[in-house]
Amino acid sequence: MSGGPEWFAPKRYGYGSAAPISWQGWVVLVGYVVLITGATPLLAWSIVAYVSFTVTLTALFLLICRNTTRGGWRWRRGEDN
Repeated sequence: MSGGPEWFAPKRYGYGSAAPISWQGWVVLVGYVVLITGATPLLAWSIVAYVSFTVTLTALFLLICRNTTRGGWRWRRGEDN
């Protein structure tokens, strides 16, 4: 269970986070999309640079989601708890 901020809702089925439930979650999500989209000029320079940037940014985004999901990440089967 997360003892910190709750920025994302848990998925009802499966593992991970669902949609943002606070403005901080929306800022993180929009920032991630903007940075990934803004990094596309790296493709013209180097595919390795683009992939490295994308993988690093995605790992950071997933870490933030994991730490700020209400109830933490665990497998869910659709129960209410």
